[in-house]
Parts: sequence; C-alpha cells; structure tokens
Amino acid sequence: MNINLQRTLDRLVGVPVCALLSGYERLRTALFGRAEPAQPKRILIVLLSEMGSLVLAQPMFAKLKAQYPDASLHILMFAKNREVLDLLGVMPPEHVITINDKSLGGFAGDALNAIRTMRRLKFDVVIDCELFTRVSSIFTYLSGAPIRVGFYPHTQEGLYRGSYMTRPVMYNPYRHLSQQFLTMVAAIGSGGTPVAKAAAAELQPPPLLTFAEGELEQVGSKLLGDFPVLAGKQLVLVYPDGGLLPIRAWPPEYYKELCAALLREGYAVALIGLPDAKPLAQSIVAHCAHPHCIDLTGYTRSVRHLLAIFNHADLLITNDGGPGQFSALTRLPTLVFFGPETPALYSPLAPNIHCLYTALSCSPCLTAYNHRNSPCDGNNQCLKQISPEQVLARARELLQAGRGA
Repeated sequence: MNINLQRTLDRLVGVPVCALLSGYERLRTALFGRAEPAQPKRILIVLLSEMGSLVLAQPMFAKLKAQYPDASLHILMFAKNREVLDLLGVMPPEHVITINDKSLGGFAGDALNAIRTMRRLKFDVVIDCELFTRVSSIFTYLSGAPIRVGFYPHTQEGLYRGSYMTRPVMYNPYRHLSQQFLTMVAAIGSGGTPVAKAAAAELQPPPLLTFAEGELEQVGSKLLGDFPVLAGKQLVLVYPDGGLLPIRAWPPEYYKELCAALLREGYAVALIGLPDAKPLAQSIVAHCAHPHCIDLTGYTRSVRHLLAIFNHADLLITNDGGPGQFSALTRLPTLVFFGPETPALYSPLAPNIHCLYTALSCSPCLTAYNHRNSPCDGNNQCLKQISPEQVLARARELLQAGRGA
C-alpha cells in the first residue's frame, strides 16, 4: 500500500473503530473494573515506523531489559523492517510478530493472525510507539493487555485515536524521539496526570555492529574486484533518494554539483540506494562522467552488506532516512540533511553523525500532528538553502580528518 492510501484508511476506518472500542472499554470497565499485574511478565512493543526508528528505539529496548529483567520482550512490526531488528539483536527471533503492508489483502490477513497471536500470548503490557496513527492503537487495545501505553493528544482536535490507553503519555514535540520512547517505559509503573513526569535521561550511542571474522575483508575484496577503480581512493558514499517522502531529498542538481567537485579533488564517489533509486543515481553518474563515480544502487544484498561497505568508506552524505540512522551503528563520518524534519527530534545518536539543518519558519513541516504529510509545494527551501559549497567544505574537513587518523 502506498503511504497516501495508508493515511486515508487510517482516518476513514481508524476513527470509527477507535470510537467503538473506546465505548466498549468504558462499558467493560464500568461493569467489571480493571485489574493490572503487579509485575509484567510479557511486554509487547508496537513499532510500525520506518527502519530508522528501530535504531532510535535502542535506548528503550535497553531500559526495558534493565527495568524488567524477568519479562520477555516481543515486538509487532512491518515485515519489511524485520531485517534491521534482527541485525540489532535486541530480542529473540521467535518473539517477533510481523505484518505485511504491501497490499490491503495481505495486511488484513496478517493483522488477524497478529491479533490471534497477541491474545494467545496474554501480554501484560503493550507499548504503542507510533505517534498518532490509529491502526497501532487498535492493535494495542485488541492485544488484550491490561496495561496499554501510548501517546494521546490531550485537547488537540483531529488527532483522535481512542481513549483506551491506561497510561496515556503526552507527546512532547521538543524532546528527542529516543527520550520519548524512554518516557513510555517510565509510564508503565507511573500514575498521576500526565504520567511519567521524568527528567531527560542521558542517551548513549547504539552499540557498534560486529561482524564475523573475515567478513569485512571479504566484502572489501568483492567491492574492489567489482569496481577496481576504487583502489587507493578515499571513498564517499552518497544517498540522494528521498524514499517514501521525496520532500526530504536535497535537490538532485546539488548532488550533481557536489559529486563533481569531490571527484575533481581526487575522491571516489559511489551512489547507494535501493534498485528503484537507480534512475536518479545514473543521472548523477552521467552528469559527472568520471571513471571514479560509480552506481551502487541495488548492489547491496542486505542492510548488513550495506553496513559492511560503510566500513570500507570514508564519508557518507545522505538525505534524512535509513542510511543515516544505520551509520550510527558504524564509525563512518556521516553528513545528514534535515529540513522537513528536525535533528532535535530525529538525529541519529552517535558522535560520527553531523547534521546539516536550516531552521526556516515552516520547518519542520513533517510532524506527528500532520501524520508526516507536508503542506510544502515541493519548493523545499529548508534544503535548498544548504548550498553545495557549504556541504563540500564540511565534507573536506571530515575527509581530511579521516586521512590524518
């Protein structure tokens, strides 16, 4: 399903379903009361967002394990994000419940199976990590868990997602998303209104991804075998695709200018991305017309393979998206463009990440309050005002520092 269809269904179907479930929960509570376990034994995390959100959720996973060491952790997620979760190794594979969102029919079938699985496992706590989507809150309620943690809109109109969260957490647009995930852990055992009046915790970088002995050498040898022109060159990886949200992409003509300048200065440049980003990558390669500019879109077999290649590069330049978050699992110096979204909320949590951001009056325009549906007409000045000259200067600094190291 494309993202606009998902938004439409979430609004047209989600709102009445949330209202129906809210009414049922009020009646059920009035008749039978509400009982909660003294100590959670099974905790489910609902996280349906992009792959990068899994990296930002690392502190939450660690906090749950530390605070509830005897509880088993499970997750409900989209099947397309499963690879990243397995890469992070935060929970046993058998504790993962997946839903295929490629088609409406596949989603419906998997959703019913997921609900049956959740009811069978009898979760004590469910944490809904989505911001204001209704589908995740519906899954949270239908899980049958007595403790349900999720964001709620307080008095904000238009963001209705039911009133059945037993631990409603105020969404804070001024606090990094990883901090907000930690607030949801604190909310499990909290009371009062609002719940979890907790100070911000010190966030640690995610652990670096480890590779098997000889794995990096094998990937490096294969890369040089396939592209011998890279030998002896400092390698700059470039991710120019906007993915599901093209408004997040730095302009293609800026990428062309930047790549051409890097090549003139003696660096090698490789365009990375999924196969559907190949037309954009090939247009940049054609513009540069240089033997040291290569197209790696569709080259990597998996996210793990991509991260292995990161270990053979000297710099990554990327739009806001998955590659920037994945780079936090490596030591690769990385420049990430922000504008439609803000690094104050979504910056990867690692010292090798350097954010480029122009805070205009309309930025950020992709927010929890508009379901990441930007009102921008496509003239994304927040990114266009980050010039190729500015990026080139910063890239030079990082590359020269890397050469010195």
